[in-house]
Amino acid sequence: MKQLLCISDTPWAAVPTRTQQLMARLRDVQILYFAPPARRGDDSYKKPGRRVRPGLMVYTLPPVLEAEEHNRLLFQSNQRRLCRFICRAMELHGFREPILWCSTPRAVHFLDRVPCRGIVYDCARDWSHLPDRWESDLTLAADVAFAASPELADHLSPCSDNVALLPNGANYSMFSRTDLEIPLELAGLDAPVLGYSGTLWRDLDLSPLLRAAREHPDAVFLLVGRREHNPLLHRLEELPNVRFLGEKRLIELPEYLGRFDVCLSLLRSQSPDNDVLPPRIFEYLSTGKPIVSMLAPGQVEPFPDVIYGAHSPAEFSQLCGSALAETGSWARERRRTYGEAGSWSRRAQEVERILTTIGLF
Repeated sequence: MKQLLCISDTPWAAVPTRTQQLMARLRDVQILYFAPPARRGDDSYKKPGRRVRPGLMVYTLPPVLEAEEHNRLLFQSNQRRLCRFICRAMELHGFREPILWCSTPRAVHFLDRVPCRGIVYDCARDWSHLPDRWESDLTLAADVAFAASPELADHLSPCSDNVALLPNGANYSMFSRTDLEIPLELAGLDAPVLGYSGTLWRDLDLSPLLRAAREHPDAVFLLVGRREHNPLLHRLEELPNVRFLGEKRLIELPEYLGRFDVCLSLLRSQSPDNDVLPPRIFEYLSTGKPIVSMLAPGQVEPFPDVIYGAHSPAEFSQLCGSALAETGSWARERRRTYGEAGSWSRRAQEVERILTTIGLF
């Protein structure tokens, strides 16, 4: 059976990340998944690997002392400690020269210490806060680099001739269901519903939502997700037609999206990943419901035939009205087609196809 060693940039979580979604769907592969180093004082790394599904074991890397690369002795000591941990797990599970899947440029420090038969770099975000050389060297060494957006693909292309576009996705079968029950807290709600699903980050630009809620007083705006301290939250809380529902379990989320009449997407003002479509967009597409999305300056409109793209709060509010008035089924069916094409299962199949083509699978 094929063997794959994954160096992830995120822990294995209840709300699956991109890396989790892909790893869980690769077929006929034994996988060792290594989460980032534990914090000092956290002994979770001492626990045996956790089997999260057949053939997929999850480990947490041991904690290391904070050290910049110029502090050569301590930095190299840290990398050796991490590599020893990885190699012990490989030996325990009988891994011999697996494919090395890297979700972070930090994995570049393992390339000369962890035996592998091939290298994959999955770039799903901007890493400009790390030294440029790390990502450049990793991309140069990789047999293939996957990029979550055209902008990221262009960014990687000077270092590799083998860069493949692999956007984010969604669990289509979960979000396309039509046999959903209405959550009890929404029972009796008969007004038009415009909804946002996702974390309300401190730098999430809520001004388009604030304007739309004020200009559409007969509609209800539902916000589903965890809240951070955002400077505009208190102004939204003052509006009678805005409701905060808090964070929901992933298994519950389709029921809330099922009550939306229009799905909303907003931008983070400090995020450099403006052209990386979040999984939220593909979840929305899977429902078939109208989508109104804010666009960054100069951003190419994603799915312009089925997403209402706004460039200003005023246009966002106007398009909310247009989306509520949408009639006909052609756009709904086309959105669902896009959602199905963007399912995580399809993304994993594309990974398998490419890795087979280049001889790694």
